[in-house]
Amino acid sequence: MRHFRNLIADKEDTSQVFHITNALNGNDLYKAFNRFLAHPEGRKRFEERRYLPQLLDNRDILRAMPKGSLADAYCNFMDREGLTAQGLVDEFDRFAKDIDDQRTPEFKWYNNRSRDTHDMLHVLTGYGRDALGETSVLAYSYQQTSGLGIQFIAYMGAIEVKRWAPKGAPVLGSIREAARRGKAAENIMLHDLMDLLPRPIEDVREMLNITPMTVYPEVHRQMREAGLDPYEAVGGPVSEPVAA
Repeated sequence: MRHFRNLIADKEDTSQVFHITNALNGNDLYKAFNRFLAHPEGRKRFEERRYLPQLLDNRDILRAMPKGSLADAYCNFMDREGLTAQGLVDEFDRFAKDIDDQRTPEFKWYNNRSRDTHDMLHVLTGYGRDALGETSVLAYSYQQTSGLGIQFIAYMGAIEVKRWAPKGAPVLGSIREAARRGKAAENIMLHDLMDLLPRPIEDVREMLNITPMTVYPEVHRQMREAGLDPYEAVGGPVSEPVAA
């Protein structure tokens, strides 16, 4: 709870997320790792063991891909938000120096792949980096990777947003819809990103069965009608995304 309160105070402090998941996930992610390895595509990705941050931060490669592609949308999102894949690695390293990390190298690779595809999920699902968007992405992710800590942040974070939002806004409905979308979709971790990145983003969404959302934009509409900026809710402002 202390780390959760720290996260609510500053949702940009991603190291708090790692502390929470470390405290609550138990063996969930190890079970997910075993399921990943049992999947033919997961086994391929594991045998390749490509390090994603170097690829995802290589603007020369990504910007050379077609306009309207996943790579184009990803670069636009990351550049607009002032983010890098390496930045998330650095946040994790801040957390890791404070714990006795006894994970195997194989599991570390899997955990890193989950970390390094997080911002890609923002792009594909359409959820922004406002508090409700972040919690909705986590609710989506939980259906594919498990982890009680992830679910804890999703629902506790949504409760904080609900306190801030106008009465009757379907905040928890956004979380539930995100969970349904995540359950229906294929896990991006199973896919070769170099195959997905050049493709039109709508084709990738269709390939992964990422269904449209309705509740999240409705919450934003109700917030704005009440004179509230969704991107200033819980933990300070972040920039509003532009549609891909």
